[in-house]
Amino acid sequence: RLFAHWEAVASTHRVSLPRDMAGPIAQMARHRHAREPVPYVSLSQHGKCEEAAYEERQYPAGKWACVTMGEPMYEQSISLSFMKLMRYICKENSVGCHLGMTVPVLNEIHLTKEGTELEREVLTAYYLPGEFQQNPPVPTDPDIHITERAPLRVITRVFYGMTTEETILREINVFWELLGPREAVLRGTYIVASYENPSIPQRRNEIWFICQP
Repeated sequence: RLFAHWEAVASTHRVSLPRDMAGPIAQMARHRHAREPVPYVSLSQHGKCEEAAYEERQYPAGKWACVTMGEPMYEQSISLSFMKLMRYICKENSVGCHLGMTVPVLNEIHLTKEGTELEREVLTAYYLPGEFQQNPPVPTDPDIHITERAPLRVITRVFYGMTTEETILREINVFWELLGPREAVLRGTYIVASYENPSIPQRRNEIWFICQP
């Protein structure tokens, strides 16, 4: 039943779910309440009526497991990448055990020169839990790379629902209107941070604007 549910979710992203995902899906379901947050420091919050419109944060350097995909649709790329990461998290690693889930999972995107479309290539990144930061388990999948990502300062804004190219472009435009012109923020590269699994219709996401180092 659980596999059939995820199979239906995958079909909405225009991908098929391999039978070998049944094990990782069951493991993730068992551990769904134990999710470690990626560490950060909140630098400032800006909003109206006690609701934060956006927040500035500093993330420390850390080790991430990363996969890059370039499928025709954004949702296809992130779905196929996360399936690979799920296998790594659940067992397909050098220690042979469940590593534990961290949130958010990051999807780094690039806009075309015109700024009207996303580039095909999307990098999906999973932060290694604290106990594995010093000695990350080695993935058995050669498409997964363990990367030391530099410290990152971002301006973030929450949005809810499905993440498609259309919704992401809309959220980026809304955020720019809210912020106004800023010299110290990158314009071609953004991050979509996902906090909940794709089966939740109104799942929490964030758009991250990356501050210049």
